Amino acid sequence: MKQLFLLITLWAYVSVAYGQPRPQATRLSKADEAFLDSLERDTFRFFWETANPDNGLVPDRAPTRSFASIAAVGFGLTAYLVGVERGYITRAQAAGRTLNTLRFFATAPQSEKTAGIAGYKGFFYHFLDMKTGERFRQVELSTIDTALLLGGILSAQTYFDQNTPVETEIRQLADQIYGRADWTWFQARSPFVSMGWHPETGFIKSDWTGYNEAMLLYVLALGSPTHPVGPEVWPAWTKSYPWATFYGQTHVNFDPLFGHQYSHGWIDFRGIQDAYMRDKGIDYAENSRRATYANRAYCVANPGKWQDYGPTIWGLTACDGPKDTTVNGRQFFSYRARGAASTQIVDDGTIAPTAAGGSLAFAPEICLPALRAMKTKYGAKLYGEYGFRDAFNPTYRYPSRFANGSTQNGWFDIDYLGIDQGPILLMAENLRTGFVWNLMKKNPHIRRGLAKAGFTGGWLK
Repeated sequence: MKQLFLLITLWAYVSVAYGQPRPQATRLSKADEAFLDSLERDTFRFFWETANPDNGLVPDRAPTRSFASIAAVGFGLTAYLVGVERGYITRAQAAGRTLNTLRFFATAPQSEKTAGIAGYKGFFYHFLDMKTGERFRQVELSTIDTALLLGGILSAQTYFDQNTPVETEIRQLADQIYGRADWTWFQARSPFVSMGWHPETGFIKSDWTGYNEAMLLYVLALGSPTHPVGPEVWPAWTKSYPWATFYGQTHVNFDPLFGHQYSHGWIDFRGIQDAYMRDKGIDYAENSRRATYANRAYCVANPGKWQDYGPTIWGLTACDGPKDTTVNGRQFFSYRARGAASTQIVDDGTIAPTAAGGSLAFAPEICLPALRAMKTKYGAKLYGEYGFRDAFNPTYRYPSRFANGSTQNGWFDIDYLGIDQGPILLMAENLRTGFVWNLMKKNPHIRRGLAKAGFTGGWLK
């Protein structure tokens, strides 16, 4: 799918809900296309060049030395497919890397032991050692990070459809890994799925409720061919949604933008609705568009009076930050889920390019100008060999007192984060061609999960 579309159809139909019109299409200029070409290629290289080619593990961050993130592996597996479509690598190269990755996850030791293993009950630990693939310290067995890993695995299963030994094995291993996950075991407080488990202490005392990135998790749990959760989980999940108006946008609220983006990287929610969204008269893609506009509107209003916030410098989500400290009465954070919604506001002046990048397919008319303005304004301090560095804070100007990235012109991260690079790449490609969305529409597990959740209409017909 190398053809570039000058006219990108963002929405399959035209509707007006709650007085807020749905945009119909966005025209990409030649400058936009050139910008996205370089952004996709550079961001792709993060996954291709930093992964361990022997086991496919992708670091949580780079260039700082890091453990592997299983969620970053999921984004990486789909990134390789984009790389083939864009001509960055060959199909054979992508298949080889993918096969090594799936062989690792299919054979990595699983048990209730506290060390020397990679997972248990078909799930994997949040972070793994880059070389050995074993549990990093005492991190949790993570349901959401396993779900994001499975999103990448199922995209590879669908893409590699040729009857060659390599591609046949990829499909078989994908089914094996997905089918091994025992979702019912993780229902410590049925019908919900727990956020995680530690062999030392048992299940985490929090479940996936409210509204967040767990839509993909529940679709996968419902669609499991071996250990599916019951259909009652979806209405219970949607019953806990916080529907509210924030900065002029009426939608299901969740403050960090990543919660409105991760599931959408793989699943095209345009034009399909569950019972909750049928009642509201919109779909989840429109909900994410509104969340993006609300996030930007908050930043433009800038109640905290942070440096540089404006119509093209905005974006609050989970990301790195300068330091956990208070200076001159202002509180700053290191890594934190920043965001702005009716649920809460967490804002210390730190902006993450992935906030706009992960919403490219929802609202390119505000996200593309933001990304281009950030690259132009901050140059090499923010944009490097792998695209956008994770975050920056123009307000934090204490170079003599605190750590890496602090300058007299603000704080700029030195790292790229896999779970933030992934949404930029996937959603840039979905904006331009719909490639990942169209691929996943073919996957029977995704379709089955959506059907069990009660989704109808649109491409599910």
